[in-house]
Amino acid sequence: MNEKNTYYITTPIYYPSDKLHIGHSYTTVACDALARFKRMQGKKVMFLTGTDEHGQKIQDKAAAAGVTPKQYVDNIVEGAGGVKDLWKLMNISYDRFIRTTDDYHIASCQKIFQKLYDQGDIYKSVYKGHYCKPCESFWTDSQLKDGKCPDCGGDVYEAEEEAYFFKTGKYADRLLKYYEDHPAFIQPETRKNEMIAFINQGLQDTCVSRTSVSWGIPVPFDPGHTMYVWVDALSNYISALGYGNDQYNDYDAFWPADLHMVGKEILRFHTILWPAMLMALDLPLPERVFGHGWLLLDGGKMSKSKGNVVDPAVLCERYSVDAIRYFLLREIPFGNDGVFSNEALIARINSDLANDLGNLLSRTVAMAEKYFGGTLPAERAAGEFDDDLVKTVSEMPAKVAACMDDLLIPQALQEVFKAIQRANKYIDETAPWALAKDEANRDRLAMVLYNLCEALRFATVLLAPFLPDTADKMAGQLGLSEADRAWSDLRFGGKADYTVHKGDALFPRIDAAKELAELAAAHEAQVKAAQEKAAAAEKAAAPAPAAAENIEHQPEVSFDDFCKVELRVAQVLTCETLPESKKLLKMTLFDGERERTILSGIAKWYKPEDLIGRKVGIVANLAPRPMMKGKYVSEGMVMAADMPDGGASVVFFPDDVLPGSAIH
Repeated sequence: MNEKNTYYITTPIYYPSDKLHIGHSYTTVACDALARFKRMQGKKVMFLTGTDEHGQKIQDKAAAAGVTPKQYVDNIVEGAGGVKDLWKLMNISYDRFIRTTDDYHIASCQKIFQKLYDQGDIYKSVYKGHYCKPCESFWTDSQLKDGKCPDCGGDVYEAEEEAYFFKTGKYADRLLKYYEDHPAFIQPETRKNEMIAFINQGLQDTCVSRTSVSWGIPVPFDPGHTMYVWVDALSNYISALGYGNDQYNDYDAFWPADLHMVGKEILRFHTILWPAMLMALDLPLPERVFGHGWLLLDGGKMSKSKGNVVDPAVLCERYSVDAIRYFLLREIPFGNDGVFSNEALIARINSDLANDLGNLLSRTVAMAEKYFGGTLPAERAAGEFDDDLVKTVSEMPAKVAACMDDLLIPQALQEVFKAIQRANKYIDETAPWALAKDEANRDRLAMVLYNLCEALRFATVLLAPFLPDTADKMAGQLGLSEADRAWSDLRFGGKADYTVHKGDALFPRIDAAKELAELAAAHEAQVKAAQEKAAAAEKAAAPAPAAAENIEHQPEVSFDDFCKVELRVAQVLTCETLPESKKLLKMTLFDGERERTILSGIAKWYKPEDLIGRKVGIVANLAPRPMMKGKYVSEGMVMAADMPDGGASVVFFPDDVLPGSAIH
């Protein structure tokens, strides 16, 4: 691991094609908790997040909105309720926010692309294959799953265009050796096995430019090409530190990164393409790349188009920011897929936050005020149950730190709440209300409440990275100074005196039945709105029906005149070509009453065997017409439509329609 007293942690840079949802918040809150924890331990932290703002999807979205791509992403990122507002709301303590449209990042990317090209790691060729627009990924036939994108399951389309390629395959052996020598590089372990299998099936070179997408960073030596997403996006981790630009000067201090946190769907790019690029640039690789699972809703991955997304801003307003942070960090098994449900959210709030934590604080402070006027006396007497509580609380910091080092975030919170639950049990064991009835127990009562305050002080310190607002409220009620909250001197008994101040409940209990009914109704309305929006968009995007060119109109006829035309179904009995004509077919048809002869100019498109036995539409009351200088008489007309190529398409009827049936 990095021996310097620094810690560099990154989220993926998010794609701002629309507002972010709770799944994006999950990743960012996890990184924020880790960054805050490392700062608390005394590390100099660089916490980077940002947005990946180029590509075809944003180009299309901007065009549909009638704005430029830059205007579109500016609104999503910087506008009211946008990405930056969301992170401010959720108390995300990032140190740097990068946008791939930033000038310094563009300069870095162009220098990187040029260097890789100059040394032969990038070359020009032609891409042929399949492309998924939502994932911005190219796929071969063998990589598709049932003809769909293997990542998102969406449709792909055929793509063929001139492109530049990075020689990813050149680094296959070096990557496998690196994985072997650095077993902690890819986490969790199951993801590493997936990456090894992907390389072993044959590592293809990577398309790194497009000619069909104008919204991107121009290739410096070939401006007809723009950089394809991954060279642009992945380079943010070093451009944000000043690599290849003069904006920042932190590269030497923070690189290599201690942790890239990404969703499992983009782990392949971060553990194969990105390391290969760094090898080509002769730069160190990050210490760890962690691929977390998806946050699922309604049995599947969240999708804006399906309406099954959860707006974190709405939840934060309804339940508090820290309640949502806690649920995301405690409920979801880190590294695996997790399920978001309103039932689980409310259960966590009521059980862990309101009952366990909230009640412990409110009971302790209330008893200290009731029995001692808020200030605990210095005279205290130890007794039964003290040692077990002190042991549990004292062991908590080391256990939490070990969990955080191993990225076991839910388990870290579990350790904190074990101590909180032990403190609640301690109240039941020592029964302070009973001790208060006898003045002789005053010193013992003081010790019990002091031990509870110390347990809460430890909880305040250790919850601060996860629930920063709540920790501040707890510190206020417990009368803690900044020194009292220092990680470096966290020992039981470290604060000699307590003067507490009663405050509002940390997390009021929620009426679960009422709340769930309201949330279910809101979710149903959201899904319905998304379905209506998708249907409207599909209708708007549908191409206008193709129409015949040069339509010639006949004079208008009255309804009575039209009713004089008799259209009926007839069955073709015989059909033959005529030696006198290459255009005409001679047919004998049964019209339900009699046989009749009709000559039709469709010989160029139909053979006699195509028509014999078929049922066709005819104009039955057309006056007989001599043809071929009177040699033949045609007793009607077969109905057919003009085709775009100048041909004709006969109107056929199914077998169960009887000859003689009227056509209306």
